[in-house]
Amino acid sequence: MNKFLFILSCLALNAYTTDFDINNSLIDFYGKSETKINIVIKDNIDIQQKVTSAGSLALENNIAVENAFIIQRLIDSEFHISGKANLSEWANFRSEESVSGWSSFGGQTTHFLNEKYNPCGSSSGSAVAVSSGLVDIAIGTETNGSISCPSSVNGIVGFKPTVGLVSRRGIIPISSSQDTAGPMGVSVELVAKTLEAIAGYDPLDEATIDIPKNLNLNFSENLKKTSIQGKRFALLQSDTKNIIAQQMQNELRYILESHGAVIVDIDDNREYPGEAEYFVLQYEFKHGLEKYLSQASEKKKTLQEIIIFNSENQETVMPFFGQDIFLASIDASRDEERYRESLEIINEVKKETLELFEKYNLDAMVGLTRGPAWQINYEGGDSAAIDRSKSFGSGGYAAISGLPHLTIPFFSTDGFPVGISFIGTPWS
Repeated sequence: MNKFLFILSCLALNAYTTDFDINNSLIDFYGKSETKINIVIKDNIDIQQKVTSAGSLALENNIAVENAFIIQRLIDSEFHISGKANLSEWANFRSEESVSGWSSFGGQTTHFLNEKYNPCGSSSGSAVAVSSGLVDIAIGTETNGSISCPSSVNGIVGFKPTVGLVSRRGIIPISSSQDTAGPMGVSVELVAKTLEAIAGYDPLDEATIDIPKNLNLNFSENLKKTSIQGKRFALLQSDTKNIIAQQMQNELRYILESHGAVIVDIDDNREYPGEAEYFVLQYEFKHGLEKYLSQASEKKKTLQEIIIFNSENQETVMPFFGQDIFLASIDASRDEERYRESLEIINEVKKETLELFEKYNLDAMVGLTRGPAWQINYEGGDSAAIDRSKSFGSGGYAAISGLPHLTIPFFSTDGFPVGISFIGTPWS
C-alpha cells in the first residue's frame, strides 16, 4: 500500500504561514464549519448549483447540474466545501504565453509572500488558499505540474495520484491520458486522509477500472509507524549546470542518507517526449472538452463556439494572451494517426521509466520539484518571466507516465519555498 507516501511523513514540513489576503485566490467563498474539515475546490470541478468556469468568462453561466464524483465523496466523508479557488484560465491550456494564476473570470492570484510574484499554476488559488492559512486542505488538478508546481512554489504538500486512482467525472478536462485531481495541504497526513476520501472506483470513469482490487485505500494508517531507513531512492538530476540546484541536490542527498536512506545513482538515458506529449494533449483536449460540455448546462457545446466567444470578447477575455492552443487543438483533433503515433512514443518512455524502478529496485525517485517563484509578467507570460538560471524541475516523467508524485516543502531560495518530489510506481 501507499508506501512512499507514508515513509516520508517524518520529513514533511508544515507550510509557511502569513496573514491572509484573499488576493484573488478565491472566486467564491461559502464560509467555514466548526465541526467538519474545511476544504477549497479548484474551479474546474463541478459543485452542484455553482458555476464551473475553468477561470473563463466563456463559462460564467455554466451552472453544475450535479456534484463531481469526488465532491460527493468529500461531502459523504464529512468535509465542508468552503469555497471555489481561482486557477490559471483553462488550466494554462489556452495559450503558450499564458500567465499562471490569471483568469478572465477570477483575475490574478498572487504569491502569498509577495503580490508581485506568481504562485504558479494551474491550481494557483488552491495552493494560495492553503499557504495563506484560509484552509488547511484544498483540491487541485494536474495534467503536468498543475498540483506539484504551485505546491512547491507556495511551500505546501501536494499529491498527484496515479492516474485512475481518482475519478475525473465532473471535472473540465485537458487530457484523458494524464488528468487527475489531487489534494494540496499543510501536511502529508492531511493530504493522505483527503486522498482516502476521494480515491476509488467510479463506473463512469473507465480509468478507475485499473485500480488493483487489493489496493489498501487507508493511506494514512501507518504514517507514524514508518521511516525512510533502508529505502532506496534515485536522486534525479534536475539541472547539473544550475549552481543552486546542485547545492540543493547535494544537501538533499546528505539529509536522506543521514536518515538511513540509500541513494542509488542510476543510468538515466531517457529523452523527454515533449513534442509527442504536446500533440496528445491538443488532440485529447477538444474531444474531452466537448464530451464534458455535452452534459453541462453551458449553451456553448463546442471548442469552436468558445473560440468565437473569446474573439468577440477579446478585450475582457484575452487582454494579455491569445488562444493559440485552442486553435491548434482544432487542427490536432483531426489527425488520429499522429495521435496514435504520439501515444506510442510516450508509452515507450513510460516503459523505460518503470524499467528503471525495477532495475535498481527503487522505492521512489527523488528530486527538486520546481524552481522558486518568478515575477508576474503580462508581456510574454510565464515563458518570458521565468529566470532560466533558476529554473529546474522533476515532475514531467511522472506526468506523462501517470505515476504518483508527492511534493513536500523542504528548501528556500531568494526567500521563496522550493519543494522536493518523490515519484513512485503505479498505485504506490
